[in-house]
Amino acid sequence: MPNILTLNKIAKCGLEQFPAGYVCGEDAEAPAAVMVRSASMHEMALDPATVAIARAGAGVNNIPVEACTAQGVCVFNTPGANANGVKELVIMGLFMASRKVAESIDWCKGLKGEGADVPKLVEKGKGAFGGPEILGKTLGLIGVGAIGGLVAQAATALGMTVVGYDPYLSDSTKTMLAPSLTLLGGAAEVIAASDYLSLHAPLTPETKGSINAETLAAAKDGLRIVNTARADLVNSAEMLAMLESGKVAAYVVDFPTDEMIGVPGVTAIPHLGASTPESEDNCAIMAAQQITAYLERGEIKNSVNLPRAGLPEKFETRVCIIHEVDFDFNNASNALAAHQPQHWNTYEGKDAGYAVLDTTGDVNPGVIEALPGVLRVRVLKG
Repeated sequence: MPNILTLNKIAKCGLEQFPAGYVCGEDAEAPAAVMVRSASMHEMALDPATVAIARAGAGVNNIPVEACTAQGVCVFNTPGANANGVKELVIMGLFMASRKVAESIDWCKGLKGEGADVPKLVEKGKGAFGGPEILGKTLGLIGVGAIGGLVAQAATALGMTVVGYDPYLSDSTKTMLAPSLTLLGGAAEVIAASDYLSLHAPLTPETKGSINAETLAAAKDGLRIVNTARADLVNSAEMLAMLESGKVAAYVVDFPTDEMIGVPGVTAIPHLGASTPESEDNCAIMAAQQITAYLERGEIKNSVNLPRAGLPEKFETRVCIIHEVDFDFNNASNALAAHQPQHWNTYEGKDAGYAVLDTTGDVNPGVIEALPGVLRVRVLKG
């Protein structure tokens, strides 16, 4: 049975999803799959036996996805599994961006030992920590996926007007969004309309540093920003300058960096977005279920580098082929002509494709592996 390598502590309820016989642990040898949370895999050499990696979370910037694709390794994430945990931190972040709660708590600690003078000192000093209410303000969302959708619902319930933009939003997802969320035509429109801005975009070469002095030039003075997505979405040097000038009144970030710690107006939180037992359980369960379906039946759901593939549950022999986008299926069909019947399912992806043949008898994967454009072949038995 397969070995599963765990690079971080994975919730027990997730590991229990694997069928009997699977061996999971941080010392697993020749693992068929890897489960990871935050550990970086960029310097890690993958075992030749590894065919899948599951990130127990949404972001995959700690995984070398492009290199995995070239090796025919399917990379999964778990979108939505930790959405509620992050949503709750965003709502907290909105309040902390408004009122200097963290600073006031630290200030109160300094009053220890003042005895009967504490109430008088509190009344004298509290004015330094005031701030506006969020009721009636406009919240802008850059990215309206699973987390952004929940944030929109919660912020609306708190009396905010919510606008958003997401270039990757599917029509089916749009129908599931709260009716109170107004989608705008671009990030610039959202920024210009917002009193508060919450970031939910993935970190890509295009989005890195995209929150900067130029993109915020049209924003209202005193914009308050909550970033529970990735630190590098924000140009740090320009953010510091905007905080000093008052263009940005507050910046709450769940990814502390050295230059941001201790800066007036910055509330740095130690990556607590998904640090709830519920989130960790949900992510681990989803990751394990996706790995199992892929290892045993070749099904693909929530892969970031391969297309979705829903397959019949019952089969005798299943040949799963990960291939380059210009792969010639005729070559594969001819190479397997002796195997009848032939029932093909083909799936096109942006970076790689996936072809699945259901047939009978024993299949030699070598006849497919030798074909141009083939990245990985697996032969499964039902």
